Amino acid sequence: MGLSLRMRLRGGTKKEIITPVMMSCSEEEEEVTIPSQFQCPISYDLMKDPVIIASGITYDRESIEKWFEAGYQTCPVTNTVLSNLEQIPNHTIRRMIQEWCGSSLGGGIERIPTPRVPVTSHQVSEICGKLSTATRLSDYGACKEMVTKMTMLGKESERNRKCVKENGVGLVLCVCFDAFSENANAVSLLEDIVSLLTWMLPIGSEAQAKLTTTSSFRRLVKLLRNGDQNAAFLVKELLELNEAHVHALTKINGVEKAFLKSILQESTCVNSLISIYNIISVKPETISRFLELDLVTLTVEMLVDSENSVCENALMVLNAICESNKGREEVRRNELVIPILVKKILKVSEKKNLVSVMWKICKSGDGSEVEEALRLGAFKKLVVMLQVGCGEGTKEKVTELLKMMNKVMKMNGFVERSDSSNEFKHVKKPF
Repeated sequence: MGLSLRMRLRGGTKKEIITPVMMSCSEEEEEVTIPSQFQCPISYDLMKDPVIIASGITYDRESIEKWFEAGYQTCPVTNTVLSNLEQIPNHTIRRMIQEWCGSSLGGGIERIPTPRVPVTSHQVSEICGKLSTATRLSDYGACKEMVTKMTMLGKESERNRKCVKENGVGLVLCVCFDAFSENANAVSLLEDIVSLLTWMLPIGSEAQAKLTTTSSFRRLVKLLRNGDQNAAFLVKELLELNEAHVHALTKINGVEKAFLKSILQESTCVNSLISIYNIISVKPETISRFLELDLVTLTVEMLVDSENSVCENALMVLNAICESNKGREEVRRNELVIPILVKKILKVSEKKNLVSVMWKICKSGDGSEVEEALRLGAFKKLVVMLQVGCGEGTKEKVTELLKMMNKVMKMNGFVERSDSSNEFKHVKKPF
């Protein structure tokens, strides 16, 4: 017995497996039966990388690895407890499958390539040892070779990535990064290390210490300034791991300018906005430095027509800025703030920061902000927010805003406008 599949001719020679929903009457089709010994007992698919486990049963590597990762230590077919979870490549079955694919019995299915053998812990340890030695000797070429080898292993499979990550590579890479961080000719090596580290997080405290030295942070800031999205992500993760990293980073000259440049680039914008938020939250005294670089104008303009994730993080930064008197004053002075906030009330998914910004500038202002929001249609939108539902803290702020607006309506007889788009239609997306 075997699994019967329908095949479709491609270019008169090659064929591909298709499901019924993909088929059309105009295409030439035929049925091919896959022998049961070529099918994985878990997925029932044609095996691409057959391996034998301790019970003697052959499975496709990807399927049996998922079974083990789910916590099972038994054979899916026999249900016997396994003495070990070792997977041995079944070269015989793999060669039979490859021959079958190219034969007339296989219906011309494209030949399955010979899978690469997954990396072992011993091999990873050897690479780490060589990289450590090369780092101590300041041997750039050898370091580059080992880092490139790790990169290639990670690209081959998720299993390789897991093995590399679990065998202490993160620390060795951070030591190497710190050692070459002041070398002007090591940019390519450092970029490769940062790229590797993005899928090794979280890293231990010892590795973090190496990556957050003054020289390492200075190099990360340079990469960030040059638009390196991996550096933007890594810095964001480091700042979220430990507040001490924020204090270390803010000692680097020009770090604020680097972040301001980074938020103008689409690939690094969101991560850099989150980093700015973390910096401001931990060190409120940095707000004045960011204000001098016109952070308010940049974040407000992002709200005009950026995608939702950018808008939400820009609002998060504005909300943090509004924690200070100087920050609220700067935000209130921006003529686009109220029109944009009103327009975005029902458009952003996460409304907490938007409501908080509006509440802070209206509560601390001279009343003109409330009047403007009312004229632009904020009252009805805020009522809808209450009806739809929101968090308790946000609900309290919305209720207070409505009371402010209701008071103005009673005193001055204001009438709401239904749309605020004309107030900032001339503003272009900064990307």
